[in-house]
Amino acid sequence: MRGVQSRTSHQQAAGRDPVREDIEARLSAELAVVVSGARRRALRDGDRQLDTAHLLHTLLESDPEVREVFESGPQVARLLGYLVQRSIGYGLRWQSSVEDSGAIPVVAEDGWSPVAAGTLEVACERALRRGDDRAGVVDLLAAIVAEPESRAVEVLGRAGVDVPVLLARIDAAADRGIGA
Repeated sequence: MRGVQSRTSHQQAAGRDPVREDIEARLSAELAVVVSGARRRALRDGDRQLDTAHLLHTLLESDPEVREVFESGPQVARLLGYLVQRSIGYGLRWQSSVEDSGAIPVVAEDGWSPVAAGTLEVACERALRRGDDRAGVVDLLAAIVAEPESRAVEVLGRAGVDVPVLLARIDAAADRGIGA
């Protein structure tokens, strides 16, 4: 009972954002699992906020449709290697900072970096454009990859992923109906 009380108190103290809750309600079941896993990863890593690298890491680990849009298994393995390094020390320089694209003023979301919160909104908009009420995993991947100032794009670049080529592969997969 004690854990429930502290969680509730934490949520009340943090001032849950009803807009964020509305967006999270517009996620597919698969994407909701990814977001939940990314939250656990951020907490486990000791990060102040869930960022796009947490989201990318969890997307890659949990969803085969996401892995399919990459060039090869070795590319995915190399990328996961960089993301693991990030969680065990490579990302320590990020722990004391907020992921921010610089395009908008930094507003700390409840547990979300401004860029990660923005990519979730873009994923929902992408789903609506194709006529779906719920954003899927590939919608979120596309939103993350399209944000040039995200930590995830920095990791992609360090792992040797050609980001414009990846974005084109994501769009081609969406055209084939993958990841909806």
